[in-house]
Amino acid sequence: MSNAFSTSDNKQTNLIIATRGSSLALWQAEWVKQRILDEYPEISVELLVVKTTGDKIQDRPLSEIGGKGLFVKELEYALLEGRADLAVHSMKDVTSILPQGLEISVIAEREDPGDAWICPKFGSIDNFPDGAVVGTSSLRRASQLQHHRPDLTVMSLRGNVETRLRKLDQGEVDAVILAVSGLKRINLEKRITEILPIE
Repeated sequence: MSNAFSTSDNKQTNLIIATRGSSLALWQAEWVKQRILDEYPEISVELLVVKTTGDKIQDRPLSEIGGKGLFVKELEYALLEGRADLAVHSMKDVTSILPQGLEISVIAEREDPGDAWICPKFGSIDNFPDGAVVGTSSLRRASQLQHHRPDLTVMSLRGNVETRLRKLDQGEVDAVILAVSGLKRINLEKRITEILPIE
């Protein structure tokens, strides 16, 4: 990581990290910030919070408005315009082709890759009644769920972790599927009803 922003002759003393503003995104950016400071305590590291198009448009499915790039485009602009030195983001939302001049320099250690089933009303997915509504924004999760339980209704559910849990608590859906890693990172793992098998 040192070669990304310092040399023996010209050491950068201030580093700016671009990040989205959700609690999970900020946790991840702060985690990277602390790793850098552990290695280079003599520099200062600041966070630049960027609101992305994906954050602004919450009432339509991602598949209708442009997909995963909507969560990184503004972060990429911040890098290309020199407003930030690096960006921290979940790999699941990073496009396969990056703009010229950008690269994935570091991949942090992986957290739990599992999917969490959250359903205080009915408990386990096996007890979920026919026609009940499950909220998720992931096409992969929706496809896997419909393969396992074709009798269920899957609803597109946008927003950050807290927003999706609030929609569950308010009765908009009967269950939600979220990443175990995200729940753990923001100390919400107690909401997990069960962890779905990866296969």
